[in-house]
Amino acid sequence: MEVIPQSSTLGAEIRGIDLSKISATELDRVNQALLDHQVIFFRDQHLSHRRYCDFAAGFGALQDYLFADGVDGYPYITEIVKTESETESFGDFWHSDSTYLERPPKITLLYARQLPARGGDTLFADTYAVCEDLSDGLRACLGELNAVNSASVVPRDENIYAEVKSKNSDKKDRQAIHPVIRTHDETGRKALFVNSIHSLAFEGMNRQESLPLLRYLFARVERPEYSFRLRWRENTLAMWDNRCTQHYALNDYHGFRRVMHRIIVEGARPR
Repeated sequence: MEVIPQSSTLGAEIRGIDLSKISATELDRVNQALLDHQVIFFRDQHLSHRRYCDFAAGFGALQDYLFADGVDGYPYITEIVKTESETESFGDFWHSDSTYLERPPKITLLYARQLPARGGDTLFADTYAVCEDLSDGLRACLGELNAVNSASVVPRDENIYAEVKSKNSDKKDRQAIHPVIRTHDETGRKALFVNSIHSLAFEGMNRQESLPLLRYLFARVERPEYSFRLRWRENTLAMWDNRCTQHYALNDYHGFRRVMHRIIVEGARPR
């Protein structure tokens, strides 16, 4: 197994491994690579739905997605599709997945089944580095704050669940309160944990009062020096650590079909 870093801050390609018949030792090495690089990906993987679920379950309990049913027979695999005639896309905001849950995902896996002829890359941001580069004073202030995270916060007017929603549309007010700076439960490192899709306000403040500082933090996440860009190929499987990253799915492939299969692994309550 070979680990090939992709940028100065995060991201690595893993070569020399077949995920359909991974051993326990290899699984441990993959987990360590994820902790070291936050985003990892594997090219040319050929996984059935069952093998995909088995691989993902090696990292913890699988979690179904609140707003979409899984594929037939596999409730933990969410199919994310943008068709040739659609212009709205799912996930084209900087965010960490499902932070409106009390136990948001620790890991997301995404498997490329069908891709456009061009475009459709995913950007990732290192929120360890964002946190570490804040001034000591601001980091200390944020360390005392919690944020209210909601399923209903959308920075534009589009419905971000439009392409996958088929259940629980009445639960868009689901909320959870998490630290603005969380401590990673495996590495012990500190990471910024607010995002533009789900972070509504600081606990004890209203949204109008919170937005100036939140917007400053969101803008820090978007700075290119914290990022890595994944260029997909069919049968690429990527996985990322939601505890210390954010991601953005580029919506730059109108007129083409894109089909991705997502699995999320349940995390611990953020601390």
